[in-house]
Amino acid sequence: MESIQRFTHRLLPIPITGKCLKPIKPTPSRTNPVAYFHQARKPIFKPAFDFGLTTRTSHSSSARARAGWLLGLGEKKKIQPETVKAGDPVLHEPAREVSPEEIGSERIQKVIDDMVEVMRKAPGVGLAAPQIGIPLKIIVLEDTKEYISYAPKEETKAQDRRPFDLLVIVNPKLKNKSNKTALFFEGCLSVDGFRAVVERYLEVEVTGLDRKGQPIKVDASGWQARILQHECDHLEGTLYVDKMVPRTFRTVDNLDLPLAIGCPKLGVR
Repeated sequence: MESIQRFTHRLLPIPITGKCLKPIKPTPSRTNPVAYFHQARKPIFKPAFDFGLTTRTSHSSSARARAGWLLGLGEKKKIQPETVKAGDPVLHEPAREVSPEEIGSERIQKVIDDMVEVMRKAPGVGLAAPQIGIPLKIIVLEDTKEYISYAPKEETKAQDRRPFDLLVIVNPKLKNKSNKTALFFEGCLSVDGFRAVVERYLEVEVTGLDRKGQPIKVDASGWQARILQHECDHLEGTLYVDKMVPRTFRTVDNLDLPLAIGCPKLGVR
């Protein structure tokens, strides 16, 4: 018998893969300034860099929920999506563009609202639609003074991290504006509990459409540029582990241990 994912995939233009799960709050064992910044109290351990959060919901029930959304058969009870995990095809295959006519639709606006809510509840500073199981080219990002306050000042200074308001970008197109790069630890809510060093461009330009379908252009540097690159990678089916510096992958509990001999130093190159 076909699974509901495969059955619906044949009927709909938007494939259904992955899990739509309900977010849980991170434990205070080790938080980080990108996805686990904000808890009831200040983090005990030195934060790292992450866009993610763990998930706990059955695959079948969440698949049915997303199928209902796509078919217009959704339940009356509001279902809050969660993030899907590495290994789910939705995270490893390119997402499709959203046509300008679709952007103003109730469904696309609902996807955007859900993404913002999931990101803020994590709490995090960036999220791509595939991370909630929706293979569309949409990203949201936001960083606040409050989030930044939980990270050591010397760390945020080295990362060139500054607050910025909520950005919603549909069909983003990214290009680097400089050949200068920086190496810092990253994590991902889809690869929860691990970190690795990733080299990113220091300055990028992203163009696309906002949630009203109007053209938008973002010139970003430092940490915001890193977030944009991380999220745009998701839209191409790429996770940070696909780009990590070899021999830097580690658990969050080992984050403060020295890098292996021969690994590049963290910071701007």
